[in-house]
Amino acid sequence: MLDPTTTGVVVTALLFVALAAGVHIGVALGLGGLLGMYLAIGPDAALGQIATIPFSTTNSFTLAVIPLFILMGSLATHAALTTDLYRAAYNWLGRLPGGLAMATTLASAAFGAACGSTVVNAAVFTRIALPEMTRFGYDKRLSAGCIAASGTLASLIPPSILMVVYAVITEQSVGKLLIAGFIPGVLSAAIYMVGIYFRVRRNPGLAPFPDIQITWRARFRSLYGVWGVVFLFLLVIGGIYTGLFTPTYAGAVGAFGAFLIVLGKRRLDRTKLLDTFKDACVTTSVIFIIVIGGILFARFLTYTGLVASVSEILLGLQLDPYLYLLCFAVIYIVLGMLIDPIAIMVMTLPVMFPIMVGAGFDPIWLGVISIKLAEISLITPPVGLNVYVVRSSSPIPLSLEDVFAGVMPFLVLDVITLALLIAFPQIVLVLPNLMY
Repeated sequence: MLDPTTTGVVVTALLFVALAAGVHIGVALGLGGLLGMYLAIGPDAALGQIATIPFSTTNSFTLAVIPLFILMGSLATHAALTTDLYRAAYNWLGRLPGGLAMATTLASAAFGAACGSTVVNAAVFTRIALPEMTRFGYDKRLSAGCIAASGTLASLIPPSILMVVYAVITEQSVGKLLIAGFIPGVLSAAIYMVGIYFRVRRNPGLAPFPDIQITWRARFRSLYGVWGVVFLFLLVIGGIYTGLFTPTYAGAVGAFGAFLIVLGKRRLDRTKLLDTFKDACVTTSVIFIIVIGGILFARFLTYTGLVASVSEILLGLQLDPYLYLLCFAVIYIVLGMLIDPIAIMVMTLPVMFPIMVGAGFDPIWLGVISIKLAEISLITPPVGLNVYVVRSSSPIPLSLEDVFAGVMPFLVLDVITLALLIAFPQIVLVLPNLMY
């Protein structure tokens, strides 16, 4: 067996080599953790871990909320609830400067309350909103950037899958984390909309004023189509906030509620229903593979003592807490240029979380900051995941350069939001502190 520190450094280096070679992140983490434990604590102990961790992880009552939230979002997507949301937002905001882009942001935020997936959110609104904005003469960079950035709101507005993953890794309250994301999510959407408004006022050529007439009767009638999403949000998040449901029970209630809504709207036949369950199963499997691999790798780091050593060294430097936060943010942004946010969390949190909490940061607040950083990484070049989703889902000719150019102003707006959350932590903590 090798020296623990040497083993930790060698296996971590091999992990990044595997990622650069294109190995799936969950597989790379799992194999790295297994190899590290084999070298650090011997073959018998390593094989014992691989025999127990996959089952103990997937048998978690807390993690059961992930497939339930995914199923709820899949049902809402296949039932075209997004179309109703976009129509309502369009009717209310369409005649403002940049109104269609603002409507896309608002509808994306609302759909995030039923979906929880940034990728699904971006793909759906690319197909719905991009042709509409193009038809009215909107600049395609503004349109594509708006959709890519607004899609990230699903990771912050509850129910959020990333919040659940963070809670499991750091052993924090899932309910408090979900509730903590609500105000920051709404704030992010509002800042996006304000930014769009002022950009278009300054440069009207980005978004020509639409020649449409919408009556107040049509506006109020369009609200009828969004009752399903509003009902789901109040049912799930209201139940968690009041203590009526645990997050897992809330996920089950939400998935069943989504099923009843789409059944009542008669938008799912047998084929679409099977596709819904298939999509939910595939997405859940991918997430669980990453989580299992991450836990194996985290267990290896624990056995080598690398986490404790790094924490002790960094905290021993007695740096300003915000310098630790800056390093944390840089790590997230750099890794986010290359890999998936869930993978970033399972790779970094076992090491960084003890350091950040030791530096004096609230773990619930840190969770929201982590998710906001993950949002930023989703639209950061060269590999912003949402940018590629918009490009691949676009029904009109669109280049990656167009989408990356379009998201740059939204990155600036994200930095403004992040600065507000850091300067005023109570934006994050006020609702969790009032729970139950």
